[in-house]
Amino acid sequence: MTVLAVNAGSSTLKFALYPADSDPDGAALLSGSVDGLATQGPLLLRWAANGSATQTELPCHGEEPFACALRALQNLLQEAAAGQDLRAIAHRVVHGGGVYGQPVRVDAKVLQALEGFSPLAPLHQPHNVAGIRAFAVAFPALLQVACFDTAFHASMPEVEYAFALPHTLADQGVRRYGFHGLSYQYVMQCLARLTPRAKGRVVMAHLGNGASLCGALDGHSRATSMGFSALDGLMMGTRCGSLDAGVLLHLLGQGWDRARLEDLLYRHSGLLGVSGLSADMRQLRAADTPRARLAIQMFTYRVIREAGAMAACLGGLDALVFTGGIGEHDAVLRAVVCQQLAFLGIRLDTECNAHASMDAAARLHAQGSSVEVWMIPTDEGRIAAQAAVAVLGMGG
Repeated sequence: MTVLAVNAGSSTLKFALYPADSDPDGAALLSGSVDGLATQGPLLLRWAANGSATQTELPCHGEEPFACALRALQNLLQEAAAGQDLRAIAHRVVHGGGVYGQPVRVDAKVLQALEGFSPLAPLHQPHNVAGIRAFAVAFPALLQVACFDTAFHASMPEVEYAFALPHTLADQGVRRYGFHGLSYQYVMQCLARLTPRAKGRVVMAHLGNGASLCGALDGHSRATSMGFSALDGLMMGTRCGSLDAGVLLHLLGQGWDRARLEDLLYRHSGLLGVSGLSADMRQLRAADTPRARLAIQMFTYRVIREAGAMAACLGGLDALVFTGGIGEHDAVLRAVVCQQLAFLGIRLDTECNAHASMDAAARLHAQGSSVEVWMIPTDEGRIAAQAAVAVLGMGG
């Protein structure tokens, strides 16, 4: 029995096929992505199975990009995963509002509720929902399960998730939710197999185009840097992170409308906005221009600043974990963050940090470090697949 985990975004459809009873550290039977959904150029299908990787351009012949990508995935499953007993499709959904604290079987009522959360995550939620609808049509006999990035943070105390606003707004759902929950759940699952420190005070840094921190205690989220939307907290690839609301009032006074503000905050800020060059950390390090250096310094500074705040909320620190595209690949950033947090008892092993493989979890702390430091490659799809298997076990 197998489960297909998918993440439908604005420009990319990611997918991975997992055995339902697989080793949690085992490789997916098949994984890949279709890139280019938001451009006018060709779609590129990349996939890997049995240790070999393949990529090819997709001939769409005027077909809508997502429909073309879905058709290609269906064909790939028939060819590369023939004989697999596919039972369910697990969808990563960014926002579950204050309604869904657990994965849920998707029906018409659930879809309607998820569409209602689109204003809270305009870059992600509409594409997540459209993906569920498309897969339900393409695979009508399969169970569709929604797995929420917000669910992991349902354990946060009210003092963390409440805003200092009137209760009438809180009653309307205006509160902190937190995101990257599937990633944090996977990291905690892995960390628990690596060290007993997983039960202690842990700060996890999911650093990528989207970036956030999570402070966990006994494996449960207690604080996170993202809030009501995926804009808050750390500086990101194209998102600004924390911003004085007075800036928005100022821009509104200058005649900016909602659409222009949304475009600025979600698509033209962060690393891209500061550098004026790219949202890709690798390109910024290679460019080495004053604005690129400033963008990197600001990104790193925010991680340090927020990590210190998380440690304060937890009453100390037992383990620090890096994950996400930047967290897994950028040894320089990890070194600077650990150096600045040395007052917490962190001692980095520079050789381990420099040579950490992106294919497996790696210990980064030196002997005698009071705080353990780890790099753990995330796998949000595996958590979604596990959730779908659980729903299947409960009778769907």
